[in-house]
Amino acid sequence: MEALRHTGWWPLRRSGLGQWSKDRPHGSVSWGVFEVMTVKQPFERVVSEHGAMVLRVCRAVLGPHADAEDAWSETFLAALRAYPDLPVDANVEAWLVTIAHRKAIDVTRARARHAVPTEDLPEQHSSLGQPDATDHDLWTAVRRLPDKQRQAIAYHYLAGLPYRQVAGILGGTPEAARRAAADGVRSLRTAYARLAGQEGATR
Repeated sequence: MEALRHTGWWPLRRSGLGQWSKDRPHGSVSWGVFEVMTVKQPFERVVSEHGAMVLRVCRAVLGPHADAEDAWSETFLAALRAYPDLPVDANVEAWLVTIAHRKAIDVTRARARHAVPTEDLPEQHSSLGQPDATDHDLWTAVRRLPDKQRQAIAYHYLAGLPYRQVAGILGGTPEAARRAAADGVRSLRTAYARLAGQEGATR
């Protein structure tokens, strides 16, 4: 292999077009006659691909207001600092959701510490990252769920993480995470059925 390294004749690798190449690309590792790419995509692409998902998760956990957007910003600032050390084969979605989970907890604690009684002020809602910006009844029902149910739903259904990874974020077992999500979905369905019945009675 050392002799090949000096001559430039690295083990052949299959290109995306079905052709074979002798050139060793920058940032690749040789495995037998194949090479595995080890270059991570630019962080800007991570934000582009996963930003909306992370914002949906933050909104589901914290509600559709400025706290969720603050948690989103803090999530990607922390991710930017940690990204150089992230393994190439890491699950980026699970990594980002784990950071978002911690930032949401920080925001919740800060909100509790600095809460000041004031008169009710109108909230300005943004439609960015929301499944349906006009469905306020859904957000009200989600907000009333216990924390673990709300988080399990967000991380599984919005972020697409398997229950094994949800359990790794929340603590506990995959079965407990599955049960929390199922209980939360059942509560949301009950709340929606009640709202639908009320709307039907008023027509």
